[in-house]
Amino acid sequence: MRRREFVTFLAGATVWPHMARAQQSGALPKIAVLVPFDATDSPYNARIATFIDALGKLGRINGRNVRIDIRGARNPDEIHQFAAEIIALGPDVILATGVSTVVPLQQLTHTVPIIFAAVPDPVGAGIVASLAHPGGNVTGFTTFEYGLSGKWLELLKEVAPRVTRVAVFRNSAISAGIGQFAAIQAVAPSMGVELTPMDVRDANEIERAISAFAHTPNDGLIVTGSALAAAHRDLLVSLPAKLSLPTVYNERSYVAAGGLISYGPDIVDEYRLAAGYVDRILKGEKPADLPVQNPTKYELVINLKTAKALGLGVPQGVIARADEVIQ
Repeated sequence: MRRREFVTFLAGATVWPHMARAQQSGALPKIAVLVPFDATDSPYNARIATFIDALGKLGRINGRNVRIDIRGARNPDEIHQFAAEIIALGPDVILATGVSTVVPLQQLTHTVPIIFAAVPDPVGAGIVASLAHPGGNVTGFTTFEYGLSGKWLELLKEVAPRVTRVAVFRNSAISAGIGQFAAIQAVAPSMGVELTPMDVRDANEIERAISAFAHTPNDGLIVTGSALAAAHRDLLVSLPAKLSLPTVYNERSYVAAGGLISYGPDIVDEYRLAAGYVDRILKGEKPADLPVQNPTKYELVINLKTAKALGLGVPQGVIARADEVIQ
């Protein structure tokens, strides 16, 4: 099965494949979705399921009174190709996930409304003019403010007090990668931590860089938010476990996959809120008039099984603050 033509059932709604779309007729409003993942990625599929379910609760039922077209792939070239195909379909509104999908779409259209989710620093990325007044045809939901990034280092020191050397996995090719590292760097001296930025591009580089870094009991890792990190989620969970490297992640899916601990926004909730913006666009509102929203819900998630395997005793105070504890 080709990634571009997957069929899945999310929250009781059918996501139509490429061939089936041509058989549909009528003038139903068209919602297109472009995502930087494929049908094998369970966490992201859960987010799209939330979006479709939220649309349903707003009376927008796929196949009944709207058409939803979902395309996704991890490969940047495919994402650009799918962006062009989506625009050619003439959608009424597009949901895009992350900078890697928004930018290709934005390069192709200045008129089709685009609602984004999970975009860090949309102003710095040049996607919107400002959060309050996005302008143009794009608005949506950002993942966090940079100040949050410093809390990842604080959390790492709480669960692994011996850590004095910390590698920061980031994508310096995007503004968010630079901004997140700067926020961590600002608090590192007060905690007696030496930081090492880790700029890598593929799985081989990730494995070499992390393996070369992790050689003392005082080492730790922070994985910042980016599409690059998400694309290598499994490796960024399994490799630190293999190297006994305490690691803090930017969101829950890493911990659900076996990572140690995460703190960040409830990204699934962004997709519920995005459905509300899509509904408002279909009712006639314009993206320029809808402010970009910061997250309203954050979650601390701990995997105690992983902590035990690393020989870490998670303080009771941290456990008490946790929104979810995975045993």
